[in-house]
Amino acid sequence: MATKTNPGNFFEDFRIGQEIVHATPRTVTEGDMALYTALYGPRFAVQSSDAFAGDLGLPGAPVDDLLVFHVVFGKTVPDISLNAVANLGYAAGRFGAPVYPGDTLATTSEVIGLKENSNGKTGVVYVRSVGRNQTGEAVLDYVRWVMVRKRDPEAPAPETVIPELPGAVAAGDLAVPDGLELGAYDPGLAGSPNLWEDYEAGEKIDHVDGMTIEEAEHMMATRLYQNTAKVHFDQFAADAGRFKRRLIYGGHIISLARALSFNGLANAFKLAAINGGAHTNPTFAGDTIYAWSEVLEKLELPDRADLGALRLRTIACKDQPSAAFPDKGEDGRAAESVVLDFDYTVLIPRRA
Repeated sequence: MATKTNPGNFFEDFRIGQEIVHATPRTVTEGDMALYTALYGPRFAVQSSDAFAGDLGLPGAPVDDLLVFHVVFGKTVPDISLNAVANLGYAAGRFGAPVYPGDTLATTSEVIGLKENSNGKTGVVYVRSVGRNQTGEAVLDYVRWVMVRKRDPEAPAPETVIPELPGAVAAGDLAVPDGLELGAYDPGLAGSPNLWEDYEAGEKIDHVDGMTIEEAEHMMATRLYQNTAKVHFDQFAADAGRFKRRLIYGGHIISLARALSFNGLANAFKLAAINGGAHTNPTFAGDTIYAWSEVLEKLELPDRADLGALRLRTIACKDQPSAAFPDKGEDGRAAESVVLDFDYTVLIPRRA
């Protein structure tokens, strides 16, 4: 008799062009926003204050872009990465319509790449996932690739297909929220006098502060996104694995790094794109996360004199302050302390 439970998909279950409709639609509430703030402590004014957001022409404080990312991502886990060894990277991520409390998000994915690993026991699956709100507007469209176990090591390998992905989302493809006008933007209330003109390509910023991850916090956060990956929750299963400990969800590190980046990038109020990213080393409860950022590029936006964009590379490291800017070694491999290498684009006001 067929089982009624979901064991998750293994590598040989995926096919190029496969369309997956993920359960369960999720209505995002003000409670989610408050809990997200309690977990990470982000302080960006636009997402913190209805009044501040209203002065910029928005209907209220939008949901933090990374909370949107996590909800959209979490929908995909039971179908894409329940049997994953590791989430390997991101690319071509573009944030669309802003999300507000009361919006309902649902996710679909398309398999766009497959490559069996040389050990014959695992393979890499590339998917493009799209999150939409209740009216069908895209709120996030991104690609990720994940290493997934095979159910049967003897199953034949599929034809290798590796998608071509852009190095970064072009400035002309960045979405600006409808109605956003920055004439009333108050840098003092936002927490910093530094606007687009004050940053230079190649500049490195030590975000100074650190935050220690507690076991209960990372599990609560991952449950908030309805992410069911067993590596984050099941200590009994972890005892049989390589690390003997539950792994921290990589998105938890992204949110911590983004929150820490407020100290130095307080006016970078909105994520517009995820250009690339890698979780370079595992993170566990008890680790303390620090972060630093490099300005990769300054971008002018079409027809916007009041708003610019910065392409940033944020590095998160564990148990090592970022004053020395820990990074890759001469061999190109990330230092053991580096747990995240994240390339993304933010919107930031320009001087009138």
